[in-house]
Amino acid sequence: MKYLKNIFSKILFWLNCARLYSVPMTILSWLVIFIYSLKHNGNPIAGIIALIGICMAHLATNLIDDYVDYKVLSKDENFVKAGRDCKCEYLRCGQATTKDLRNTIITMLAIAALTGLILLFMSGPAVIYLAIIGLLVALLYPKFSMNGLGELLVIIAYGPLLFEGVYYVMTKHFSLQVFILSIACVMFVNSVLYAHMLMDFDGDKKTNKKTLCLLLKTKQNALNFISIFYTLSYLLIIYTIYTSKNYLYILTFITIPMVIELYKSLKIYNKNSTIIPKNPFWNYPLDNWKNIVGTYNESFYLRFYMVRNITTYFMLFIAIAIIFE
Repeated sequence: MKYLKNIFSKILFWLNCARLYSVPMTILSWLVIFIYSLKHNGNPIAGIIALIGICMAHLATNLIDDYVDYKVLSKDENFVKAGRDCKCEYLRCGQATTKDLRNTIITMLAIAALTGLILLFMSGPAVIYLAIIGLLVALLYPKFSMNGLGELLVIIAYGPLLFEGVYYVMTKHFSLQVFILSIACVMFVNSVLYAHMLMDFDGDKKTNKKTLCLLLKTKQNALNFISIFYTLSYLLIIYTIYTSKNYLYILTFITIPMVIELYKSLKIYNKNSTIIPKNPFWNYPLDNWKNIVGTYNESFYLRFYMVRNITTYFMLFIAIAIIFE
């Protein structure tokens, strides 16, 4: 019993290190295409197996990012101090070694590979190509991220790769409509990561970290760029409404006032990050909010939850439109 308890604790430890809190956004993306595939006579078992592989690949990618970054962080104390969440804390404090981290990455990738093997026999040879692309994304993400291009791989991974991948293993087909839907959804998902980087603009600049926001030179340029993500998504939804004749997709436009409110709030943050805006009535849930209120993180996390919750609403409206099509 004690042995099982230790194993369970170890699993929880590594899930926490792999940032398990980021997985719900992955599951939400999966849910949209899972429902869409079911509407097209997809195999639900294949979709659920795919979810396991996707989550393992996602968590492994987070740990690979830590493994690569730690080589830099361990040599640059200023970088560590400038970080908001003390990245790689578990390595710096001796809770785990880089060898432990490497073994955990291999285990997670092995589980993802096993799900891929199962799906290969269930769905067809295209699974091999999808798996190769997924592995390349996982391995290349740290390098791309260091050069301000991490968003590009996020768009590929959470957009076409995830959507077309799940649709293929469930229906044994690919679809242009799925591709378009994937881009519309991933623009919102990517905005969560992008908004986080935008609010870390000053800290990243001090440590010479390269992000897409910094490549755009100024905070205002970086803020304007997030508008491109949202605008592209809404344009693709309009196209989807036109081609599918499913007018329930109009529900996604409810998020437009929320996006405008977010833009205004981020603009204020750019000028003075200590200003705490009024919390909109729709901005829930607010995780661990009682412990955040009154701290220096309140201004940051209020906006971070805002962009995350907007994405959640958008994806749920997409799901509703598909279900009642």
